[in-house]
Amino acid sequence: VQPVESGGGSVQAGGSLRVSCRVSGVITSVFNSNVMAWYRQAPGKQRELVATITRLSSTNYADSVKGRFTISRDNANKKIHLQMNNLKPEDTGIYYCNYDTRELPWGQGAQVTVSS
Repeated sequence: VQPVESGGGSVQAGGSLRVSCRVSGVITSVFNSNVMAWYRQAPGKQRELVATITRLSSTNYADSVKGRFTISRDNANKKIHLQMNNLKPEDTGIYYCNYDTRELPWGQGAQVTVSS
């Protein structure tokens, strides 16, 4: 079982980016039964929770990204996405997906760089 993140990139403050994640090696019913989450790790900081989404697409967000980020999931394809709008320099970091329990191995992540 392995999350594979993609997307991200570099953008100026105020811009938008999208990151995606596919969880390979898990059957669809197992994926669907788990709350999925996006985490991020800024340089020199601990990994933090950004957003979660349940099987039925109920969502929660960190206060720092509310109103700017949108998490979504595609259960049939075992994917989740994070649409990031009005990006700020403090959103810079590597973005990872995992279960909300963090029990999957961590993937390589997707780099997001926001310049001022």
